Amino acid sequence: MSNLQNLNELNQMILSGQILDAFEKFYDDNVVMQENSQEPRVGKDVNREYEKQFVSNVEEFHSAEVLSTAENGDTTMAEWHMDITFKGGQRQQLNQAAVQTWKDGKIIKERFYHGE
Repeated sequence: MSNLQNLNELNQMILSGQILDAFEKFYDDNVVMQENSQEPRVGKDVNREYEKQFVSNVEEFHSAEVLSTAENGDTTMAEWHMDITFKGGQRQQLNQAAVQTWKDGKIIKERFYHGE
């Protein structure tokens, strides 16, 4: 499968609510993930806990949409729009771009660009 095909499957799993399953399937054990210019999180265990915390803080996903995707060699990107209510009642419209670097069908690096 191409990196773009893997990205599309990853995105479909996220859209169907399988966020943690997608993480297990497509992320390398040594993945490095980063939000904007914050300090990177290194390793699958650390990032798994971050993802679990995010999911546990969501009260309701009203909608999520992949607006665009692209591929250039080992790099892919996905532009997202999400409408989420977090626990405690805070509803947010989130826009982000996620840029992934792939190796052997797994994401080894991912950086998210979004408003803070």
